[in-house]
Order: sequence, then structure tokens, then C-alpha cells
Amino acid sequence: MQREEQIPNNMLDLPPIVAIATPPGRGGIGVLRLSGGREGQLLSGVMQAVLATRLSARQATYLPFLQADGSVIDQGIALWFPAPHSYTGEDVLELQGHGGPIVLRMLLTRCLQAGDSVGLRLAQPGEFTQRAFLNNKLDLAQAESVADLIEAGTEAAAKSASASLSGVFSQKIRGLVELVIHLRMLVEATLDFPEEEIEFLEKADVRGQLEQILENLERVLQQAKQGALLRSGLNVVLVGRPNVGKSSVLNALAGSEVAIVTPIAGTTRDKVTETIQIEGVPLHIIDTAGLRDTTDTVESLGIERTWAEVAKADVILHLHDASEPEAGEDISLGKRLQEQAPLSAPRCKIFNKSDLLSQHPASTEQALWISAKTGTGIELLRQRLLHIAGWQSLGEDVFIARERHLQALSTAKKHLQTAMVYALQSDRVLDLFAEELRLSQEALNSITGQFTADDLLGEIFGRFCIGK
Repeated sequence: MQREEQIPNNMLDLPPIVAIATPPGRGGIGVLRLSGGREGQLLSGVMQAVLATRLSARQATYLPFLQADGSVIDQGIALWFPAPHSYTGEDVLELQGHGGPIVLRMLLTRCLQAGDSVGLRLAQPGEFTQRAFLNNKLDLAQAESVADLIEAGTEAAAKSASASLSGVFSQKIRGLVELVIHLRMLVEATLDFPEEEIEFLEKADVRGQLEQILENLERVLQQAKQGALLRSGLNVVLVGRPNVGKSSVLNALAGSEVAIVTPIAGTTRDKVTETIQIEGVPLHIIDTAGLRDTTDTVESLGIERTWAEVAKADVILHLHDASEPEAGEDISLGKRLQEQAPLSAPRCKIFNKSDLLSQHPASTEQALWISAKTGTGIELLRQRLLHIAGWQSLGEDVFIARERHLQALSTAKKHLQTAMVYALQSDRVLDLFAEELRLSQEALNSITGQFTADDLLGEIFGRFCIGK
């Protein structure tokens, strides 16, 4: 859902911008994008100088791109999108030529030269999308989803980012805001007209309305958590003594030989990372050096890196050799993991090489018995990782979300819960009740960008690529 299409007057004073919108390197097609002003006021000179013609709106035209002396830089397709019907809400000119870095650089230089009189400059990272936000073409959540769609590492993440870009997430947030505004209206009316002695809480069913808002918010929060998981995935660290089969487990989870496996203890001396997908959820599996006392300098460095990865882990898989009794080293390692691993990182005990046992023990919530060699228990391990991650298949209802969205939703929930406490105290604390509602609305508004500080905008859009 897009906001109302209009161009704020303050945006008309911004200088036009230009950037190469395709990734660096060689390709079949290269795109140059220009944006600025309206009704061709700023870009008409560039259009005439480079194309020697005036383009029709939203019609592809095949023609040469010209140097100042009339020589041809390249030939390609030019597209003209007059404001406000463009990506940025401003006039937009796109030149699509061959994707060689040299020819694109020549075309960029030519455009900057032709637009020098109107202040044409190189775009900053994310500036095209920032202008789309400022020109009411996208709200902030939609703008962020543009970057998420580009960076999506799985098909599920791409679908969720596309849902956010189309406004699914924003629509849910606006629905919550409208409910909070309605409740605030009732409270403020009661505060403004106390002489009416309105039995506010009972007649307006404030508690019932607030309970409904909290239920709706909780559903959105759970969906957002799933979307955040699709976006970022989990860091899963494999730890254990040397030769317990960490690399073999990594290969089994990945379905390919991504790590070297030998019977020699200490083969893995540095971390090996492989990203896999389970039901669309990206899991970054990190194989580490075996943990033991050693005088080998290289192996010691690998062990130091292992503990560094443990400190950043979302999930820790502590591998044991099922064919050997639990050694004192395993017990001491478990204690150190408890001390150094993040408190939020679940630890799962895995007994590998169960194929060497005459009787295969049953897996439990506390421990899994697997064989990386035969594949026994690997699917159960995959499902256990999804369970630890908190993944729930929600079908088409998942939209991409970021950590700041989760924080904002959690903040809004906290304020609404506090408001409920005040609601249970009759109308004697209506002013405090009203303030908590205001704070909850403020938290929700920060997701879509209403009343958002400029420094937050700079932080968000600065992470974009140049051409967006």
C-alpha cells in the first residue's frame, strides 16, 4: 500500500542525481538512472544533450547515446518517467545499454557533464529509494524491503520481502495504529470533558478494545519474528573434541563435500562456513577446529577462532563420539561452553557415529543420536534446528522484518500492557493510560516512518547500494 502520490515542495529543490544501477562488472545490460525535479525542468538538458531528442513518457526508444562532439558512446534503450509516476516520485530517466564497465563509466561521465548546469551529481547509497520514501511513493518498511529483496538468500526470503514491498507489513501496522488512535480518541475525549462524568471504561469497553489490540499485535509480532528469521537466518556452530565428526556432520547437512574429512585428528584448523536452507530458512553452519590442548601454533589459532565463533553463535551443536564413553574432556568442554556461549544460544548435544553401536539409542529432547556416515538422524537434526529457531510455517502470511521492527513491536506491546494495568484502575489514572497509548502509537509509527528522526533515515538508507 503506497501513500498518497504527491511531491512535497521541499523536494523540488533537491539537485538531480545519477548512478549506475546495475552491479559492478561485465554483463549483457547496464542501466544508468537519473532522477530529479518534475516536468523535465532539471533533466531536459541532459536528455537533449545525450539523446538529441525529447522522449515520450513511458515508451521505450532505441537510439544512440551521444558524446558532446556527436560521436556515439553506445546504442540502447531510453525510458522517460515523468513525475510523480516514477520510482522516486521525481522525473526519472533510465538509459539501458551494454553492460561493460568502461562504456557505462563513459556514459555516466557524459551525463554528469551535460547536467553540470543544473547541479547533477552522483547519487549516495540508497538515495533513489530515500527520495521514493520522501516523495510518498513508499513508506519506510517498504523502502527497507527493497534492499531485503535484493539481498534475499532464499526463495522464501525473496517472497517475504516482496510481500513487504507490496505493503502487506505496512498495512498490518497501519491497522494496529488505527485501533490505537480510536482508543486514544475515546480517552482524550473523556479527559477533555470530565464534567460529563462518563463511565468511560464500562461504556466504551476499553478493556475489550485493548485486549483485541494486544491480540492483533501479538499475531503481527510472531509473523515478524518469522520474517526476521528468513532474512537473517541463524549462526549454527559445530563444536567438539577433534575427530568426533564435525566436518562430516557439516557435509551431511549441506548435502555435499564442503569440508575435508580425514581420520587424522586436528584436520580442521580454521572455520568452514556453509549456508544451507531448511524450509526456506537460511542456516549458516560453521565447522570449527577441534577443541583440545595443543602446542601446535596453527591449530591453537584455529581453536581461538572457534571460541570467537561460539561467542557469536545463535545455536551450538556440541558433538560427541557415540562410540566412545563421554570423556572428561567433553564434560570440561560443556562447562566452558556454558560460561562463554551467549545465554540466548541453545545448546544441543549430538552423538555422532551411532552406526558403530550394536544398539542404536533413541533420540530425546536432550540428545540426538545420529550418523553422518549413513545419514541416520540427519533429517531429525534438521527439524530440531528449525524447532530451536522457532520456525513455524505460516504459509503466505510471512513478510520480511528487521530487528528494529521487532524492537518497535515489542516496545508497543510493553506500553499497551502497561496501559492495561491502568485500565484496570478505573478512570483515576486516565492521563497515564493516555500516555501509554501515545507511546505505543509512536513505537508503531516508527516502523513505517511516520515521525521518524532524520538520523535514523540516514542510518537505514546508507546501507543501500548506490543505484538504489
